[in-house]
Amino acid sequence: MFHMIKRCICTTATSSGKHNFRKFLLYNKRGTRIFKKLRAAKPELYPDMPIDKRGVRDTGVIHEGRYVEIPAKIPELIVPNLEGCNFKPYVSYRAPDVIQSEFTSQDLFNAVYSQKVIDDFKEGKLSEDGSPIEPSDEEKLTPEEAWVRARKTGSDIF
Repeated sequence: MFHMIKRCICTTATSSGKHNFRKFLLYNKRGTRIFKKLRAAKPELYPDMPIDKRGVRDTGVIHEGRYVEIPAKIPELIVPNLEGCNFKPYVSYRAPDVIQSEFTSQDLFNAVYSQKVIDDFKEGKLSEDGSPIEPSDEEKLTPEEAWVRARKTGSDIF
């Protein structure tokens, strides 16, 4: 019988199921548990082997060989009370896209002050230089007070 030899492409990986473990980063996995405790207690003995904290900051300091917690370094999560809130916790993908132009200073003037200026002009309550004779509470503010008020929580107009 004549056997026909077929050439085919090998679809298996070149490593044949073996893994290169050098590419897996195994932090703080060198040594026994006793060695790790010794290394954590006296890091000056092993300066070539730093303890990787993975970006987490300490909430205290080591003082005279003891770890002392500092309350100011402990993060505080401020979560609002959402009881009675009718909002959903997510936005549907079917929600229409909101396309809004840039909010300019002219838009702000039109939204807040324009009606008062028009009313003062019609009633003749403007002085010769154009300033109001009877200014409102917002018009009496100094620039510093207006700046502080604009940066308060909940001061958004829209």
